[in-house]
Amino acid sequence: MKKLLIIFVLIGFCAFPVFGQGELNEQQKIFFRNERSFAILLNSDGYGISYREAKRVDFLNKRYFEIEAGTLKHPREYRDSNPYYQTPGTFVYGKMNFPLYVRGSYGIQHEIFKKADLGGVAVRYFISGGPSFALYKPIYYKILNPISNYEFEIVDEKLDVITHPPYDIYGRASFTKGLNELKIVPGLFAKGGFNFEYSKEEKVIHAVEAGISFSAFTKKIPIMATTDNKALYLSLFISYRFGVIIDP
Repeated sequence: MKKLLIIFVLIGFCAFPVFGQGELNEQQKIFFRNERSFAILLNSDGYGISYREAKRVDFLNKRYFEIEAGTLKHPREYRDSNPYYQTPGTFVYGKMNFPLYVRGSYGIQHEIFKKADLGGVAVRYFISGGPSFALYKPIYYKILNPISNYEFEIVDEKLDVITHPPYDIYGRASFTKGLNELKIVPGLFAKGGFNFEYSKEEKVIHAVEAGISFSAFTKKIPIMATTDNKALYLSLFISYRFGVIIDP
């Protein structure tokens, strides 16, 4: 009996360092894991893509840098076609410029609920902000210009809602036309939301993010031929994020 007791004691002493080393390795593995990921975003005023690099600060927190680009949409955009002629494609009547945004941000992410296992879901919140730039170019349309009672010529022109009614528009001209007239408006933005990471693989990221963003530009972005263009954009967003875990 004494020999059996001694054997159990010796096994116990050997097991403690092994278990302790396992916990240490697990903490180190989690602590030093950084991330690189891409995302596809759907905003209430457009859509976009982003690239993010995140660095773990401690067991629950990360800092990250993100680059994002996407479109800006005016609430009065409605696609239409020529009501009198069969023309290729559709257009947004009254839209003068095609706008994009480019953002660079610095943010923090905090883990609220840790993933219990590879089949679980980790819940985090994030906050970020930085400079934002709106880029816009004029849209050229193919305008039906009458040269006789029965003949028309098609010319590429910018839209003038006073002289160009919808039935004078044949379609949109090439997207590249007007790129030499590109303009940039600087601004700032901030966003925050929640990240739900659900990947079943240890070194792969699959996550859904949802939240709210706010952009403020130094002047109104002239998207439509109306007076209600704006410089402030408040929008909801949802995105799918995918990427990899990186050991530094």
